[in-house]
Amino acid sequence: MTKSKELFKAVQQKTERKNLLKLNLQHFSDKTLYELKQNMATVGQQLQKTESELSAKAIDTTATMEDIQQLQKSRDDLKMRFEVIKEQHDQLEAEQKMKFAQQNHIQTIEDPKQKLIEAKAEMIRATMTGQSLGQEYKQVLGDNTEPATGGEKLLPKTVSTELIHEPFVKNPLRNISVFTQETNLEIPKISFQLDDDSFIGDTETAKEMAATGDTVTFGRHKFKVFVPISETVLNGTKTNLVTTVDRGLESGLAAKEKKVAFATTPVTGEEHMSFYSTQNNIKKVEASSKYKAIKDAIADLHEDFRDNAKIVMTYKDYMDIIEVLANGNASLYSAQPEQVLGKPVEFVDAAQDPIVGDFQYSHFNYDLQMLRDRDKDVKTGVELFVLTAWLDHQIKLKSAFRIATVVPEV
Repeated sequence: MTKSKELFKAVQQKTERKNLLKLNLQHFSDKTLYELKQNMATVGQQLQKTESELSAKAIDTTATMEDIQQLQKSRDDLKMRFEVIKEQHDQLEAEQKMKFAQQNHIQTIEDPKQKLIEAKAEMIRATMTGQSLGQEYKQVLGDNTEPATGGEKLLPKTVSTELIHEPFVKNPLRNISVFTQETNLEIPKISFQLDDDSFIGDTETAKEMAATGDTVTFGRHKFKVFVPISETVLNGTKTNLVTTVDRGLESGLAAKEKKVAFATTPVTGEEHMSFYSTQNNIKKVEASSKYKAIKDAIADLHEDFRDNAKIVMTYKDYMDIIEVLANGNASLYSAQPEQVLGKPVEFVDAAQDPIVGDFQYSHFNYDLQMLRDRDKDVKTGVELFVLTAWLDHQIKLKSAFRIATVVPEV
């Protein structure tokens, strides 16, 4: 029984000494892997020397038991020191290997599209968890801003450019209007000039430029897009996560663009963005039917704008026109809208009255810097990916457009 107690006490003392060594060597955790390797080598050499001395003492008949026990104690102490340092070394080495593997994982992907999805997914997850995005992912996304500048909250260039310049089915204006991404943008209203001002053949255009100047200055109108992300999606496949966020952001941007361009009662400060705003006072062409109003509006445009004119209208208005024109002839329903109305047509449900004009003079500009952040819907507990953007829509020449309206015959 006494022997068992002594053995238990020896094990307990050894454990206490090891824990004490861990505390004393805690500062090693802050050292580099190289320094830990050096410490292991130093302690290892001392341990090897002590073991050699212990072997020599063991066969030396003149050595006392106290000398041998002292060397045994030194050996055990050095062994524990070596084990503590090795444990920290192995842990740090494993962490660095894992981090290195993660960093280089994206570099091993050859498909540019898949590489972009991987980087986008990491950017979204970093945003939702409040962590910084690794430099290797920033490089893929075209954003090398260091976190020290506070630029880690900016939407990377590649992502913001895609959101603005990729064609979206949900906003037909993207097919015909001009879209740019510049800060403090200022552009001329017309892209050419002669040595005198008499070259402007349209008197309405000449009057407009005389009244408002020959340049357009874009402002910054802030808005936010919120994309809900469930925990399942956040922890699911990267492709599904990226698709969910991209589609949400695209829909949000498209909805804002259409909202400001076709608002019948614009928000204060955004009156200049709407085709229907009284501030823009775009000329209305009236007729007894929408078909006639559209035809007259096209004819009323100056030839400089008529050649490149497009029609923006609702699909319902178009089908109403077809129904009247067809008069029982089913073949007209299969005709292209351009064949029926004489100009290409874009269908937008928000277009209260058909708009006819040269849409290169409809110009949307986003500020270069978009911010990304996260929020939480306290009602549902769902996490939100938040995009803050600045938009302006300028109708560069009001005289390049007409609004077709119906006035019933008396």
